[in-house]
Amino acid sequence: MSIFDDDRPQKPSAHEIGSDLSLLSVEELKNRVDLLKSEIARLEEEIAAKASGRKAAESLFRF
Repeated sequence: MSIFDDDRPQKPSAHEIGSDLSLLSVEELKNRVDLLKSEIARLEEEIAAKASGRKAAESLFRF
């Protein structure tokens, strides 16, 4: 990691929670909804994977 990494401009996120939506078109709003739905699905998959790993570990260490 370089000491200059913080100087690079940050890539704007596709959506920021709480941002002003009044200037967006219907199509842009639909695109953001699709983006957020896919992110929710990704998060739910990760939750399921972690829960399944935890259950496996708990059953391994039960007597």
